[in-house]
Amino acid sequence: MFKLTFLGTSSGVPTRHRNVTSLALQTTHNRDWWMIDCGEATQHRLQRLPLSVHDLVGICITHVHGDHSYGLPGLLASASMTGRKKPLLLIAPAAIKAWIDATLLHTELFLTYPLIHIDVDSAPVVHEEAGLTISRHALSHRAPSVGYRFALETSRWKLDKAALQAAGAPPGPAWGLLQAGQDAILDDGTVLRATAFRQVETQRATVVIGGDNDTPALLTDACAGAQLLVHEATYTEAMLQKVGPGPTHSSVQRVAQFAEAVRLPNLILTHFSARYHNADGMAELEAEARLHYSGELFLARDFDSYELDAAGVLSKLPAKSR
Repeated sequence: MFKLTFLGTSSGVPTRHRNVTSLALQTTHNRDWWMIDCGEATQHRLQRLPLSVHDLVGICITHVHGDHSYGLPGLLASASMTGRKKPLLLIAPAAIKAWIDATLLHTELFLTYPLIHIDVDSAPVVHEEAGLTISRHALSHRAPSVGYRFALETSRWKLDKAALQAAGAPPGPAWGLLQAGQDAILDDGTVLRATAFRQVETQRATVVIGGDNDTPALLTDACAGAQLLVHEATYTEAMLQKVGPGPTHSSVQRVAQFAEAVRLPNLILTHFSARYHNADGMAELEAEARLHYSGELFLARDFDSYELDAAGVLSKLPAKSR
């Protein structure tokens, strides 16, 4: 249902092995993919992945801070220089659009495609299309910040094999006709209507991706019915207490406790302070998370990819499958 690929997992500044925040989200709905946040040099990360800016349908920005947005001008320019024509959605605070407009003006950048801005404050549902709904949820941070809820629903029909067998139609050519949506006639003259032997199978999955946020419980409504939460975990609880309330970020403990309280089956932590970008640091973060959360847990690294299936099972993909 969903495939998530992390393009950057560091908070504030890039480090040797982690870029600043960006996430690619693909669905089984179609070839389109979405980007959530676009930190500096995100387009360089895309060079190492089989993702094209020409299939990028929209970019969702959680808030105005540079480690979540400074990659936008370069990415937009590159898409234009490589011949993009179809419109691109930019779901973002109004200040982001004003900044992009100023950049276009003062750097003589002319886009070859329409850039359609949707203000995150315009409505709770910021995008809706057949099978996919994206809503935004207000968070708590130094700058206004939001999380995004991606709800995917796909329906398909399949043959009701039990009903066919009960009607005296064993597997054979008639099944092939019915599968193709055509009525079939049995040897005894019985007419089987394709519409009478269909079963509709609906699959649903929901992913919540938080922006910077010091109060995970603000995502309670967004996480209702969700199978996965992706949330920043910048510090351990002890370090968060030490740095004080100024940064307005979450600790691993607070996110883990929230995920446990709302019974989320899957949790991916990201946006780690550079102080933890070593084996001991990541082990400390993981230990704190596992102390407070009993579900399926991952600490994201740059270029990690995960798949969430219709059963709500989250799997980390091997490197060769990413």
